[in-house]
Amino acid sequence: MTVKVLADYRGRRGAAVGLAGEQSMFPAGLSSDSSRTSRRSRRIDATAPVPQAARDLLADAGRGLGRAIRATDAADRYAAAHLAALRAAAAVLAARARPVRGRRGSAWELMSRVAPEFSEWAAFFAAGSAKRQAAEAGIHRLVSAREADDMVRQASTFLDLVEDWLARGSAS
Repeated sequence: MTVKVLADYRGRRGAAVGLAGEQSMFPAGLSSDSSRTSRRSRRIDATAPVPQAARDLLADAGRGLGRAIRATDAADRYAAAHLAALRAAAAVLAARARPVRGRRGSAWELMSRVAPEFSEWAAFFAAGSAKRQAAEAGIHRLVSAREADDMVRQASTFLDLVEDWLARGSAS
C-alpha cells in the first residue's frame, strides 16, 4: 500500500492518483519525495534574508511530510501530514508576523491575516484540524485511506508553495 502511494507521489504532477487509482478530489500538483524535502532548506538558504526560525520550521515540516509518507496507518498519515502543514504555516508566521498584544487565534487564522495569499489554504487545513486531533487521540475510524492520501498531497503542495514564497523573499 505505502509503496504504491510513494510511487504516485514521486511520479505525478497535476491530478494526483490515490491508492486504488481513483482521481483525487484535489487537482493540485504533487511532488514530495525525500530528495525534494532535503532541497527545501538548501534553496532557501541561498536567497534573501529569511529568519532562521522560518527555515527551521520549514525543514521540520519537510521531515514531518516524510514521516507522513512512510506511515502505514491512515490516521497516522493524516495527522503527520496535517502537522507538517501546520509547521509550514508557522514558518510563514515566523517570516511575516509581528507580535501584537491581545491578538489570539489559531495559526490558520493568524496566517490568513498576515499572509492573505494563503487564506484558502488556511481554511482548508483549519477544517481538518478536528480530524487530526481525533486521529492523534486514537480515534482512527474517522480517517479513511483516501482522506489520508489527499491530506498528504495537499500538505506537500502547501509546503512547496511556502518554500517558493520564502525563496522569493515574500516574507517582507
